[in-house]
Amino acid sequence: MAKNRIKQPAIEAAQDKAEVTAFIRKIGDLQREVKRLETEAGDKKAVIEEEYAAKAAPMCAEIMSLTERVAAYCEAHKDELTENGKTKTVDFTTGLIKWRIRPPSVKVTGVAAVLAWLSEKSAFTEFVRTKKEIDKDAILNQKERFSDGQVPGIKIVSGVEDFVIEPTEQELA
Repeated sequence: MAKNRIKQPAIEAAQDKAEVTAFIRKIGDLQREVKRLETEAGDKKAVIEEEYAAKAAPMCAEIMSLTERVAAYCEAHKDELTENGKTKTVDFTTGLIKWRIRPPSVKVTGVAAVLAWLSEKSAFTEFVRTKKEIDKDAILNQKERFSDGQVPGIKIVSGVEDFVIEPTEQELA
């Protein structure tokens, strides 16, 4: 069965330099309009977020207050609620209360100093991870060693041309 190929619509090229100049101007105008719309949308979004944050603030404060009160009661009656530690979850008719112990974690402050200390103490060097990565700059400096595909997975890509349109921006003095 033959594949049906989807044809790309024909692109109508500009006819002369004047038309190219006009198109670039139109691109610049459209980009500025898009930027203006994005800015306007951002301003409206900020106003809406501020309005709803103000509406939600008293509710959040009440949630915090109620949470503290529930936590105080549950801590005071923990043995009774957990059947002397047999369970970590209590089912109230309106919801659950859970006590969970977080897994251990490592918190590092002053990363550079800690790394230096661990590196100079031979008993602790195993706790320093060194990241292995391909040095692309070195490969580009010695292109001839990789140009014929000697190393599988490494390909030197060169001569790729990008087409960029930068409309001239007018700055107000």
